[in-house]
Amino acid sequence: MSVLTRDEAQTRAQLLDVHRYRVDLDLTTGDETFESTSTVRFTARAAGDTFVELKPATLHSATLDGAPLDPAALDGNRLPLSLTEGEHELRVTATMRYSRTGEGMHRFTDPTDGESYVYTQLFMEDVQRVFAAFDQPDLKAVFEVAVTAPDDWTVLANGITERQPDGTWKAAPTPLLSTYFVCVAAGPWHSVRTEHAGLPFGIHCRRSLAPHLDADADEILAVTKACYDRYHEKFDEPYPFDSYDQAFVPEFNAGAMENPGLVTFRDEFVFRSAVTVTERQTRAMVIAHEMAHMWFGDLVTLRWWDDIWLNESFAEYMGYQTVNEACSDLFPDTWIDFGVTRKAWGYEADQRPSTHPVAPDPEAVPDTASALLNFDGISYAKGASALRQLVTWLGEKDFLAGINIHFKRHKFGNATLADFIDNLAAATDRDVHGWAEQWLRTTGVDTLTPRLDGEGLHWNLTVDRAGTRPHRISVGVYDRDPSGDLVLREHRELDVPQDAPAGLTGPRPALVVLNDGDLTYTKLRFDEVSAESALRGLSRVPDPLTRAVVWNALRDQVRDGDLAPADHLAVAGAHLAEETELALVQGVLAFARHQIADRYVPADQRPAALATISGIARALLRRTEDGEAPGLRLTAVRAFVDSATTPDKIASWLDEGTVHGGPELDPELRWRILARLAVLGATDEAAIAAELERDPSATGREGAARCRAALPDPEAKAAAWSALFDSDDLSNYLFTATAQGFWQPEQADLVSEYVPRFYEAAVALGDRRGPAMAEAAGRYAFPAYAVDADSLALGERHLADTPMIPALRRKLVDQLDDLRRALKVREG
Repeated sequence: MSVLTRDEAQTRAQLLDVHRYRVDLDLTTGDETFESTSTVRFTARAAGDTFVELKPATLHSATLDGAPLDPAALDGNRLPLSLTEGEHELRVTATMRYSRTGEGMHRFTDPTDGESYVYTQLFMEDVQRVFAAFDQPDLKAVFEVAVTAPDDWTVLANGITERQPDGTWKAAPTPLLSTYFVCVAAGPWHSVRTEHAGLPFGIHCRRSLAPHLDADADEILAVTKACYDRYHEKFDEPYPFDSYDQAFVPEFNAGAMENPGLVTFRDEFVFRSAVTVTERQTRAMVIAHEMAHMWFGDLVTLRWWDDIWLNESFAEYMGYQTVNEACSDLFPDTWIDFGVTRKAWGYEADQRPSTHPVAPDPEAVPDTASALLNFDGISYAKGASALRQLVTWLGEKDFLAGINIHFKRHKFGNATLADFIDNLAAATDRDVHGWAEQWLRTTGVDTLTPRLDGEGLHWNLTVDRAGTRPHRISVGVYDRDPSGDLVLREHRELDVPQDAPAGLTGPRPALVVLNDGDLTYTKLRFDEVSAESALRGLSRVPDPLTRAVVWNALRDQVRDGDLAPADHLAVAGAHLAEETELALVQGVLAFARHQIADRYVPADQRPAALATISGIARALLRRTEDGEAPGLRLTAVRAFVDSATTPDKIASWLDEGTVHGGPELDPELRWRILARLAVLGATDEAAIAAELERDPSATGREGAARCRAALPDPEAKAAAWSALFDSDDLSNYLFTATAQGFWQPEQADLVSEYVPRFYEAAVALGDRRGPAMAEAAGRYAFPAYAVDADSLALGERHLADTPMIPALRRKLVDQLDDLRRALKVREG
């Protein structure tokens, strides 16, 4: 199959003006394939040769202006077309394959009740798996979609759908859309419908999840309506589509997809088990993120994939900011969670060899395969951080004015980085073009360090910068009161680089926190006095966002080899049990468990690291016995289970069905405990089968697969490996669950023989099953716990010598860099 190059897309865009698609899909022809007919009306501006893309099981027929084309002319995914100048109609009829990998038209049968569901995910180049199209973002068209479906199914699409007398479903014609936004979701959905601002709103899930969706429907719809109203306060252009549906679909690869009028979400957001408020906040943020795309991405779309950050960075920033503004009664400060979780993703991505600018040069994104690699922590988290800094520097009023100019000039069309910057510049006297060059065209993370000079009551604060970007920051100056608490003396706004040192009046501060408020994107270090105060008094810092900034600085110091992992664990042990901000507890515990304990400390120190984490969990459990902080208690239970080194306590919880003092064990906790018992060799196949009988849902099947792969038994490991790499029967989610169970730090000797086998197996799988499964193999099936020089050398040899698809290569580059960093941290 050929990937589309930027040059080919530009050539085709100059030749064609695409007007309208009529897409007819028949979903009643079996479980493996469906029928697809695509009728495309377009104009050729001149005579010339081009092609239309599709990936059929069988191409039955194709006609151009009524004249038949030879189906044998299909070359990979391209059907050549020789055009005369003027109007044309292309009609293509084909049988297409359902997907089990979350690409194209994905089909899923719910093991709970046997009901089947299908949905499309057509991002980048997967529309070709569903119907024939000129598949590039700047050839927008109107889409009319008709679907034949089983009698008991409901069909959802980008526009309002209606069932016709002949049983087919027809969707209202869309405004001008890019091909990758077309969406169909069909099945016996459970739906909750309402109306808001004169438009129909709906949320949908598979029937087996109906009670759980109903339980959360008020919250989901309240968040949706609040964000919708807030965007209409921010944006001059009204919501541009005829309805707003949100479908929670099974086995979805991403968090969600911004299909106009029909957003698809992974249905883990329909919570079957207890969750924390931060997990609900994440769902709210994703709702807001995808709704922001209705304007930035859907109404105005990138011209080519080098500008994907225009979609994702904007939606990421706007998602957090809008939930913070519109849903503050439910979620008081989303930026804490952003700083602890999402921003760390950006920092990690930006320090790897695979880093790239937020806005890469067009030449760096020559085709769709390379574009797919840029959906990472840079395009999302770093880009959102850059926009937050831009708003800080520019002011929100001018920022929104520029955004609205952008929407007005390019609505229902395409735009570039240059367009975006020009439109921002039209709303301000500031040098936005210069800012963009320094922030969006560069790579890497700056580091800011405070330096205090003076004596007595007069001190000068200088901020030393390692890097090149300008920063507008807030500096927090803290004193220690007689009780030992750190109290804010003042916030000082600074531009870095500084024109002159900032003068501070009063005694030498106990703690100086640069970037207090987390308004810029930079690593931080402390002066000597502040470093001691941070380590000794972190829980005494009054504001949780400031504590997040300090925790992130300590995290970066560990990753950079400037703070010993054991010292970080000691700080966590000293302060985390007193922490009140749930997002901080979750973020710090996750780093301690999955980075420090699993990778950064040598094997002989791992039991002590796990003991520290278990001790923090026990302290949190004691603190939450009164039931006043259920989120903290649930977090503590999860951490205790995941860090258990002996089975007795968690096995007793499983037997009794409850944690003493609560909570009762729901399916998520039961599978979590069973997975840890499997790692410890304290359960068996009979217990796993019994639990699956108790919970025969799709999530239960994933839990069973994870547990079976985690059993410390050679036969279990051989069976899991064969399921992963010797056949293609596993869906994307079952593959991920099996891979997550397979590699365990406690079982390094047992699985050592599989380390050298991984690379050849992953390359072959990527070649067979494509980029989504290749990415899953690189992410979840990589032997991440083999932290040794031989494993690193083996991986580097394969990268140098073995051809592989780009999605796998990029993932392995990142994994090997993480392995290299872990080795460096271990060496001290």
